[in-house]
Amino acid sequence: MADEYTSKGAAPPTLYDWAGGQEALQALCEAFYRRVVIDDLLSGLFAGMHPDHPRHVALWLGEVFGGPDGYTTARGGYSAMLRHHLGKGITEPQRRRWVNLMMDAADEVSLPGDPEFRAAFAGYLEWGTRLARENSQPGAAPVGEAPVPHWGWGVAPPYLG
Repeated sequence: MADEYTSKGAAPPTLYDWAGGQEALQALCEAFYRRVVIDDLLSGLFAGMHPDHPRHVALWLGEVFGGPDGYTTARGGYSAMLRHHLGKGITEPQRRRWVNLMMDAADEVSLPGDPEFRAAFAGYLEWGTRLARENSQPGAAPVGEAPVPHWGWGVAPPYLG
């Protein structure tokens, strides 16, 4: 992959490819949800979580980060993801814990640690969790239909020399 990117005129890889594809995102979500179910602040939000939930979130992240449209085709896209958050009343401490545990899981499964990837990854987690928190509040009226976001490198693609 690095050789392709450093070739003259080559586009940077997707975050999905840089992370290691669906296998890496699946490992990430499995490590993350192992933490969530025993976390005093988050476990209640995920009580009764379906055993396939980590796989579904991995599909979402894969699509968001430039991989196949697996979440849209198998799970219903943005509107389906939105429905999972409605009425949950996610608090700011819960949102922050979610981000922290996801970053810890990324370390555990050895997602790329380069500053460019981690900045893009953390940027999506911050954006997505803040949106989920807002959409989860009682009386929230979020946009019901939207495309799955496609997250990229932002201002700092990977530098490979």
